[in-house]
Amino acid sequence: MSTLKDRLRADLTTAIKARDDVRSSTLRMVLTAVTNAEVAGKVAKELTDDEVLTVLASEAKKRREAAVAFEEGDRPEMAAKERAETAVLQDYLPEQLGPDEIAAIVSAAVEKLGAAGAGPKAMGQVMGIVQPQVKGRADGAAVAAEVRRQLG
Repeated sequence: MSTLKDRLRADLTTAIKARDDVRSSTLRMVLTAVTNAEVAGKVAKELTDDEVLTVLASEAKKRREAAVAFEEGDRPEMAAKERAETAVLQDYLPEQLGPDEIAAIVSAAVEKLGAAGAGPKAMGQVMGIVQPQVKGRADGAAVAAEVRRQLG
């Protein structure tokens, strides 16, 4: 049994009792996404904490992208709602890495491979080393941009 999933359920109950609408609706949405991930595929299975974190990260990314789209569409009230949901999801995700930390991890991987100045053809190898280290703690686009910058 996933302890993170248990925590989400317990926090949902607390949020409902406290009449915290944003938190309770966000947690319901996440638990639904987790359930959908569990029954996806040929055989239903219980998700591990890492798999639940992947679902949480995916949902948080959707909210961030939706907030940007609403801002561009001149819908600030909807953008604010998406940002509030993102804030709730951030409570369950690991601490995000800053740009300096991402740069340090990428430069260590580039050094390890001896890929400095190798250009874009070494990107896949570098990303293969970096991704497991930053999984769930950094946006993939930010990591890829830093790899491109260092290999360029």
